[in-house]
Amino acid sequence: MQWETHEISNQAAELKDYNLYLTDPLLQDAVQRGGAGWHAEALAGQGALLGSEAVIRMGELANRHPPELHTHSSTGERIDVVEFHPAWHEFLAITRRHGLVSQPFTEPRAGAWTAYAASQYMHNQIEAGSFCPASMTFACIPVLQQEPALFAQLQPLLFSNEHDPRDIPAAAKKSMMVGMGMTEKQGGTDVRTNTTRAVHTGGAAGRGGEYSIVGHKWFFSAPMCDAHLVLARTDAGLSCFYVPRWRPDGSKNPIHIQRLKDKLGNRSNSSSEVEFHGAWGVMVGEEGRGIPTIIEMATNTRLHNSISSAAFMRQALVQALNHTRQRKAFGRTLIEQPLMRSVLADMALESEAALRVSMRLAQAFGQEGEVAQAWKRIVTPAAKFWICKRAVEMTGEAMEVFGGNGYVEDGPMARLFREAPVNSIWEGSGNVMCLDVLRAIARHADSMQVLLDDLLRRAGDEVRLHAEIAALRDALRQPPEQLEAGARRYTQKLMLAVQAVLMRESAAQAGAEAFLATRYDSKWGRVFGALDARVDAGAVLAQAWQA
Repeated sequence: MQWETHEISNQAAELKDYNLYLTDPLLQDAVQRGGAGWHAEALAGQGALLGSEAVIRMGELANRHPPELHTHSSTGERIDVVEFHPAWHEFLAITRRHGLVSQPFTEPRAGAWTAYAASQYMHNQIEAGSFCPASMTFACIPVLQQEPALFAQLQPLLFSNEHDPRDIPAAAKKSMMVGMGMTEKQGGTDVRTNTTRAVHTGGAAGRGGEYSIVGHKWFFSAPMCDAHLVLARTDAGLSCFYVPRWRPDGSKNPIHIQRLKDKLGNRSNSSSEVEFHGAWGVMVGEEGRGIPTIIEMATNTRLHNSISSAAFMRQALVQALNHTRQRKAFGRTLIEQPLMRSVLADMALESEAALRVSMRLAQAFGQEGEVAQAWKRIVTPAAKFWICKRAVEMTGEAMEVFGGNGYVEDGPMARLFREAPVNSIWEGSGNVMCLDVLRAIARHADSMQVLLDDLLRRAGDEVRLHAEIAALRDALRQPPEQLEAGARRYTQKLMLAVQAVLMRESAAQAGAEAFLATRYDSKWGRVFGALDARVDAGAVLAQAWQA
């Protein structure tokens, strides 16, 4: 006798074959506001590709089959090769085709940074690991431009829109990727304790000179990149070096990969520990000024962290909305139930605020003037702190919306949840970002006043924001040690003010008022969904996702 034990019912259909751009009215609005309407058609095409079932499956494959390290060939040669699933290279090809490696540099027109940020925002919703080498390559461009002779050789490879996966000298390739090697095991964030040494070997000493590098790196991001920017010590102090995977004579540069990091998330991407055994490198920037030189790279990647975490929030939100629109309990869909609507509306507000800040900050990177400079200097580390922290909490909340289905690896939420913490840690953890906010304010006091004046102007007649901005000014009068002890509190208050101003300026009236009413409610914030019952959750959700 054959038994039918159950029918499959009341299970939400998987979210697939949807357009990430055309279903996101908030992103479309941000693109228009940022002057990138000329790129809307291309973004719609990218949104359709990334939301297709085929690409979603590729993302699963790239993370289910993580990279493998092969240190030696079958005959005993040192090869230090990291092997990837083909899906990884498909994603790198997508990043190239859609300008995620160099677009604002190759197309320096009004709105280019907005277009770039929108493209990155969508890509990271589907597969974030593959954006790591693209991000670092992008961020190295302004650093390498400081060495015109070197950059002239590399520019065609950096600006190429074609992915070249071959492990051969860069001069023979169609494109290249560049990674970063800063931290060492004894110091981590405190790179001033680095012990890796560089000895001059040829040409004029100093910038542009050739050096032999001996030492190690505890985190060497994406070791299969064609080159890395590396910090090493000369007699004049820490300096920055361009260190390729292959020497100019075509021989393998002696950079030995000790092991790959077994990471919580970001599993499609390889991170490693390496040793330099006399690796060939060229000094970039002034000798002894390696940290200021390479920090420009980190400033760009911190922007990317914020955009990426905003993308995680967006994906968490749309997955939760897709699920709750279909799943029923107690006679109604979940989204029709008042308490669930409060949770979803709160998540939608958080997601929109993260998007608004990320897009405004990206716009500032493409602008001149003291206001743009103030945003870059102060809001970049503040946004990196706040948005990345909020993404960790929000992806966990979205997982809970699914119940047990969210906690298993069959669906999308487990990978998204594991991915979220990386941005809080990469390029400086929370304390480092808050201290960087204070350092930026101390070094550029005028920039902080310019920023607060800009926020005040944008706040219009909103008395709540006037009070918050005044409190931010007053807090700067605290003794330095007291201000440092409260750096997280100060950075949070700054970011809430920035988000509230942008929401008031850009969001629909219901969303803007709900954000102000909740974020400046003393009882809000301990968990998502603790909204005042008077907040119009339905109006907020109506703007969130148009599927």
